[in-house]
Amino acid sequence: MMRRGWTKLALTAFAVALVTGGIVLYSRRDRDQPPAAPAPAVPVVTAQVQQRDEPIVLSGIGTVEALNTASIQSQVTGVLEEVDFTEGQTVKKGDVLAKIDPRLYQAALTQAQGQLARDTALHGQAQSDLARYEALGREDSIALQQVADQKFLVAQYAADMVTDQGLINSDQTNLDYTTLRAPFDGVTGILQIQIGNLIQPTNATGIVVLTQVQPISVVFILPNADITSVQEAMARGPVQATVYDQSGKKELDVGTLLAINNQAATTSGTVQLKAIFANQQRQLWPGTFVNVDLTTSVVHDALTVPTNALQQNNQGQFVFVVGADNRVAVRPVEVAQRLHTAALVTKGLQAGETVVVQGQYRLAPGTLVAATEPANVLNPSTASAGMLP
Repeated sequence: MMRRGWTKLALTAFAVALVTGGIVLYSRRDRDQPPAAPAPAVPVVTAQVQQRDEPIVLSGIGTVEALNTASIQSQVTGVLEEVDFTEGQTVKKGDVLAKIDPRLYQAALTQAQGQLARDTALHGQAQSDLARYEALGREDSIALQQVADQKFLVAQYAADMVTDQGLINSDQTNLDYTTLRAPFDGVTGILQIQIGNLIQPTNATGIVVLTQVQPISVVFILPNADITSVQEAMARGPVQATVYDQSGKKELDVGTLLAINNQAATTSGTVQLKAIFANQQRQLWPGTFVNVDLTTSVVHDALTVPTNALQQNNQGQFVFVVGADNRVAVRPVEVAQRLHTAALVTKGLQAGETVVVQGQYRLAPGTLVAATEPANVLNPSTASAGMLP
């Protein structure tokens, strides 16, 4: 029994020695290994919160419309003899566009002028006779009735002269109608009737359609809720309208709001507005669809960030703010307006702070970041592109 006890004690001591040796060896090996490297900084693109005057803009879609469009039609019947424009040509008001055979109208005018000359001569003769009759009447050499009749004859010839002049004016107008002129500055369309064809006022189509493109108008729509703010802006002075192409990226022209339509559309809850643009570069063309930004006011010292900085979660919109230690924090924000590439922030940020605008998809609160160029931020996602999920 004594020997068995010593054997058990020896085994226990040996086990303790093994465990102790293992711990010592493990601790020594742990001390010999280098510490784990910290996680590398995530490359991101950053931007500073800007403080500047920012316009408050109402955006709508619209259609370019010509201020004036005219179908150049003949007001007299005749054969088209001459076309004095090329299709798509820019013409000025009063420029000759086409000519109709004028001979019949010239003959009618000449006849009316001859009739006026005849009646003018008769009127002169009647006046001369009246003067002689009046002298004789004062001497009681002729009857007073003859003097009175002569007065009526003078009046008759005078009336004939007025009628003749009216015929001359009418025939002159018809003759003028044989030359078709541009009623305003504009651009000609495609020729509808060829030379040699008989044209008349009852034709279904005119010779050509003339469209004014400088200046030009844009008719666009806004929600009915915006009517009050637009009216207030108009009361303060001219309201600036900026027109963009269909994509909303390319600015085409800057003009002025002309009017709000006097009735809103009950079915759509919108109202039409009309703006005028000089269109010096002719980038606005009738019938095309465009986007319009209407500036109703300006917020002074507003805070703005690139729209790419905005992110969305269940609590609303937020941005990643880069701290002094280059670690990011989530900051909820309130946004009053997103206009093109800039967002107007009313709450949550201060001027000069740095926010992440690309690379957010790899971030979490406390992540270490390193600012870099956009080309170095790999695997962009909808979040890093500033698009709300």
